[in-house]
Amino acid sequence: MLESAKAAIAKGDYEGFLSYCTEDTVWNFIGEQVLNGKDAVRKYMDEVYAEPPKFRVENLITEGDFVVAVGKINLKNKEGNSVDYAYCDVWRLRDGKLHDLKAFVVEEPSA
Repeated sequence: MLESAKAAIAKGDYEGFLSYCTEDTVWNFIGEQVLNGKDAVRKYMDEVYAEPPKFRVENLITEGDFVVAVGKINLKNKEGNSVDYAYCDVWRLRDGKLHDLKAFVVEEPSA
């Protein structure tokens, strides 16, 4: 399910992605910000994902109601430059949907 949700993001289908989330989803970008509910996530995606990000999942781990994705993400910053990040997303599911996200995202050093 998480792979399908991320595939929707990669295609720029943010509403498709949000269909995998609970209405009261919570996204906690550790040390940065917390988004509460689909409307906050929608606004975030509209601002940050002006161009769909490119994900590369290196490890996907599931246990019970938890899914952990570890990998790389490439995003365009506000200046339009491509920036690479390492990330670890820890999702807790509720009723089969993405409910609670703890996202650890670190910018990779430039080569």
